[in-house]
Amino acid sequence: MGYLFLFYSNLISSSILLGLILVVHFVHYKSFYFISDKEFIDFHTFHTRSISYLVIPLMIIEASTSIMICFFYYGILPLINLILVLSIWIVTFLLQVPCHNKLSSGKSETIIKKLIDTNIIRVYLWFFKTISVLLIIL
Repeated sequence: MGYLFLFYSNLISSSILLGLILVVHFVHYKSFYFISDKEFIDFHTFHTRSISYLVIPLMIIEASTSIMICFFYYGILPLINLILVLSIWIVTFLLQVPCHNKLSSGKSETIIKKLIDTNIIRVYLWFFKTISVLLIIL
């Protein structure tokens, strides 16, 4: 019974994060272009604070359950699952966070484009991460 809770917690957190990253990537980040320069800092502050309340707990659940799955059920799929989670965290902190830090000072279409262009990596990583945990469950 405990392993099912572990697997499904991982699947649910990954699925929600995949849905969030799809909306953020294809809708929300692109809306940054339409915010006026004058209101951009307030908008960006609202965005980063609000999305963090959703994303941070889910990423922690996803990472911790991925570690536990890999520890208790070692195999190639749990290892791939964990590597994908680590890759998401690396891309987030090396590419996305610096873009958001720059945008917190003001609107830059160059940085918005970089944010969108590099974010597609996370879209693919979360897609494959969700598939990997589905394969573990099956």
